[in-house]
Amino acid sequence: MIAAMNHTDYESSRACGAYVLVRAAGGASITVRIVNECPLPCAPGQLDLSREAFAEIADLSVGRLPVTWTLLSPGAPEAMSIRYKSGSTRWWCGIQVIGHRNPVAALEVRAGGGWRHLSRTEYNYFLSPDGSGCGGPIRVTDIYGERLTVDGIALRPDVAQPAKVQFARH
Repeated sequence: MIAAMNHTDYESSRACGAYVLVRAAGGASITVRIVNECPLPCAPGQLDLSREAFAEIADLSVGRLPVTWTLLSPGAPEAMSIRYKSGSTRWWCGIQVIGHRNPVAALEVRAGGGWRHLSRTEYNYFLSPDGSGCGGPIRVTDIYGERLTVDGIALRPDVAQPAKVQFARH
């Protein structure tokens, strides 16, 4: 059960991986995970639900319907995982957090005796353009300010590696 979110609320992929409760005017509801940004004319507040998710709240023949949605902090997700982007090496890397309970606000890597903040791309990877911290400890912060440190993640591109940690529910 997935959806794409409008440009404004998606915030350059900050909402990627978030869970939202979607409610239709008739009272039906579904929980979906945000996986992408929806194309225009997707206006602020709107979502583009997958066929499977839409079918849970309305007949597909309806096409479009007004909905409201709220951010969730689900109870079920297992530990989050870390994935290095294809082409990552110790000289350049992209890092993605997947399976996180709450939206990720920041990602840092241990480099030079301290933590270095990495910039997030619109395709939801955090980049270390000079390789600083690639393959080392990673610190992930959610939108509620909770920080989790992940260590022992090998620099193996395209492999989702369990981080053994998960954000608390809110």
